[in-house]
Amino acid sequence: MAARWTDPLRVGRHRIENRVFVAPMAGVTDRPFRQLCKRLGADYAVGEMAASNALLWATEKTSRRINHEGEPSPKVVQIAGGDAEMLAQATAFNIDRGAEIIDINMGCPAKKVCNKAAGSALMQDEALVRDILESVLVVAQPANIPITLKIRTGWNHSNRNALGIALMAQDLGISMLTIHGRTREDRFTGYAEYETIAQVKSRLSIPVVANGDIDSPEKARWVLEQTGADAIMVGRAGQGRPWIYRQIFRFLQSGERIADPTDFEIQHWLREHLLDHYRFYGEERGVRSARKHIGWYLKGQPGARVFRELILAAETPEAQLDRIDAFFASRHPKAQAA
Repeated sequence: MAARWTDPLRVGRHRIENRVFVAPMAGVTDRPFRQLCKRLGADYAVGEMAASNALLWATEKTSRRINHEGEPSPKVVQIAGGDAEMLAQATAFNIDRGAEIIDINMGCPAKKVCNKAAGSALMQDEALVRDILESVLVVAQPANIPITLKIRTGWNHSNRNALGIALMAQDLGISMLTIHGRTREDRFTGYAEYETIAQVKSRLSIPVVANGDIDSPEKARWVLEQTGADAIMVGRAGQGRPWIYRQIFRFLQSGERIADPTDFEIQHWLREHLLDHYRFYGEERGVRSARKHIGWYLKGQPGARVFRELILAAETPEAQLDRIDAFFASRHPKAQAA
């Protein structure tokens, strides 16, 4: 069984070497974060959800979300919306810009998304789901671009219709399905359940990816055992811990539990992440948007509370980096003196 988890996985024409995936997260999985996760063990990372509305494509926010320049393949763009024609147009637009896989979001539980009949709200309307998938596939198939789909287990506990949608999607020709083990009603509260994922996997022949509450190598293996899924997708547990993808892969591969990184490794990876982040966003915007990442990296670190406010108050890249260096130096004064 373990060998199957570490064998390459095919998604359309793409060979995915590592079955530990990075989940799409708005405001998190931008290009700098994805590239760091790929360097630290993931082989597949989905970009932030991008709007299908053509009026937004030229905006700074959407342009950044679909920017995959220099990123290792496969370049995965996730699109969202509730209009089949607009999603088909978004598919064509992103393929022209170099997208190698298009993922359709039918799993986001955010009110601002669901109120527009997009994200997980679509699971209430299976006819519309069919229209969207058919329209997108008509555009993608001639270009040999795989279409993948991300859903939840259902709209609420009384309406878990993931299996019906999954079977429909497979019959229409999608290449892979990801299921988050909660309903739309659950949002991110409570605990993910994996019985529905196991049920869907037992009926599908395409790859199925399990998502939800996977926060350790041991939990990853347990979810794979319980669901029979072909891969796992890790989201929130990777915030400030991009090395978790390597830890999970090694554990699945050999049962070896890689130790958490040293302070020096964390400092190095955080600096690497931030320098790429500043280049991507520009200095002023980059400093502001980097603060959440810094907070995640330092969360739980001894002594972090004292430095955190100083670091987050920094207004230039140099000041942020200097205060981060001072924080780590304060934890190893002897090494600093040497």
